[in-house]
Amino acid sequence: MPEVSARTAPTLDVPRLDTSTSFAKEAYAALKRAITAMDIYGQAQEIRLDERRLSEGLGVSRTPIREAMTLLEQEGFVRTRPRRGIYVVKKTKREIVEIITVMAALESMAARLAAERASDADVAELRRLMDEFRCGNGPGDNGRARLDEYSDANIAFHQAIIKLSGCALLADMTENMFIHMRAIRRITIHQENRAARSITDHLRIIEALECRDPELAERLAREHTLGLAAHVEAHGDFLDGTREQGTET
Repeated sequence: MPEVSARTAPTLDVPRLDTSTSFAKEAYAALKRAITAMDIYGQAQEIRLDERRLSEGLGVSRTPIREAMTLLEQEGFVRTRPRRGIYVVKKTKREIVEIITVMAALESMAARLAAERASDADVAELRRLMDEFRCGNGPGDNGRARLDEYSDANIAFHQAIIKLSGCALLADMTENMFIHMRAIRRITIHQENRAARSITDHLRIIEALECRDPELAERLAREHTLGLAAHVEAHGDFLDGTREQGTET
């Protein structure tokens, strides 16, 4: 009987895990969520990000923080200023108007698709969200706290329209603009009785969705968001003022 030669047992060729990359991704996700949730236009001064404090707060070294900041800067969330530090990006009035105009196109298409694709249950949930603020129970009836509550509902409404479109690309295209849209909507909802007009516009859009009228839903959504652009054009000079103050050396 022939002799069987001994063979080396097979081994897995497993590369060493790059833990710094993993931490960088986690830091990026955490910082992006935090920046998106900030009221970046609610204060005059610019928002400086302290690398050391972020490192301590997230419990990681500065290396993944720096890698995360590089990604956030590429996406337009932050800006590095030599010898000064890293700042959350604020847009000028003209840039904000342009963002809102683009969002009007995207949200109107989302509303059109939602009229065709959204389930009855999803549309009913959208109406429930807005019905809470109608019929004598509007945001102006109970002071600023109620208005702040409606501000959250207003933002949720616009996010829902994008989601109900069922188009992942629309969601991706609007994601990085949302930080500015959210902040501007939160400020302007307190101005010129815009909350009451917002509720009326939202209810009309919901009615178009319920009637499964894509053309009407698209037009109403576009006019609604372009109304915000017109408002910022008329009353948004503070945007340039805060930016200029923050860029002084």
